[in-house]
Amino acid sequence: MFLKLAWRNIWRNKKRSVIILISIVIGIIAIIFFEALSVGLVNQMLDNQISIHTAHIQVHKHGFNDEKLVQNYLPNVEEVVVNLRKINKVKFISRRVISYGLITTAENSSGILIVGVVPEEERNITKISEYVIEGNYFLKNKNEILISKRLAKSLGISLNEKIVLLASRVDGKVGSELFRVVGIFQTPNSAFDKSTIYINLRDAQEMLGLGNNISEITIISTNVNEIMMLKENIAHKLGPNYEVLSYRELIPSLVMQQEMTGSWMLIIYVIIGLAMIFGIINTFLMSVFERINEFGVLKAIGMHNRKLFLMIIYEAIFLGILGSFIGSVLGLTLVIYLSKVGLNFAVFAEGLSAWGIAAIIYPEVELTGVVKAVIVIIVISVLASMYPALKALRLQPVQAIRHI
Repeated sequence: MFLKLAWRNIWRNKKRSVIILISIVIGIIAIIFFEALSVGLVNQMLDNQISIHTAHIQVHKHGFNDEKLVQNYLPNVEEVVVNLRKINKVKFISRRVISYGLITTAENSSGILIVGVVPEEERNITKISEYVIEGNYFLKNKNEILISKRLAKSLGISLNEKIVLLASRVDGKVGSELFRVVGIFQTPNSAFDKSTIYINLRDAQEMLGLGNNISEITIISTNVNEIMMLKENIAHKLGPNYEVLSYRELIPSLVMQQEMTGSWMLIIYVIIGLAMIFGIINTFLMSVFERINEFGVLKAIGMHNRKLFLMIIYEAIFLGILGSFIGSVLGLTLVIYLSKVGLNFAVFAEGLSAWGIAAIIYPEVELTGVVKAVIVIIVISVLASMYPALKALRLQPVQAIRHI
């Protein structure tokens, strides 16, 4: 009976109920949107870092990640490659030479990270081939180099021009080679672009005096959710002389940001909740004051305070559920649409690229986020109705009946 009475009471003043519903719908849309945007933003940062350079797993000689010296090359490369190809869930591998060096032109120079790759293998690991905006992704000629648009601009060079690379060799001498720019790339990460160049693996080995040795092997897994298990399996098979690191150890700050997204959303919940709760309290107080006579009659004929309190709470629950349903449908529709077309922040492209974020951000829907939003909104609706409900309980029947 009280459920029916509460439902009917909601629609006795349609304008007031619609105002509450609109605030609830806007609140839940805002929560769903901001959570989807936050998740999409952080995941995009992480995915960009993985797809630009880091990969899922990297294998080095033990201690290489702490001290990236050209002398710390990977021992028994051929044996390691054979063993890796036999491990289940290893989808792709790529051999690399990593060294710090200096890139010079007739007018400028810059310190850079030299990455020597096998072009066909690297194409399966990263998206560098897709980020080439001028020229080609290697032409299989000797001494070819890929540089970023940002680095090309700072050095004052363009496609097909020649540059000199300098780097420390294995024997301690300085190795230098003349390279021709065959491709210019641009990734979403400006810091990476500013400091990284690519050359062919064989050219890097010759310039650094490495012979057939390499610095690292990068791995892409068939299952992203089982990377830590794969890492442990690889480390067990290769032994203690090798360093096996997943992207979680290689870029811990981004992983931490991904895990802290839920904590950030608590702040959003609080802000939106505070904005909603005062509006709902005000509207419910108006409802109580408009029905003082009615409450007085109900109390006069013997309605218990608990039942009167529950009736008002039921009204809030009904409004919360109805508003959450409408808001969830609209919010999900909006986020699903934006997840396909993206949000264009081209105006802030320069600032976003410093954080490794593309100008177009794609929100990502998480059903757990929608469920949390619905629960939060219903709880807020109930909490907001408690004060007006307590005001109704304090009414004296005789005075309430006589209230004008």
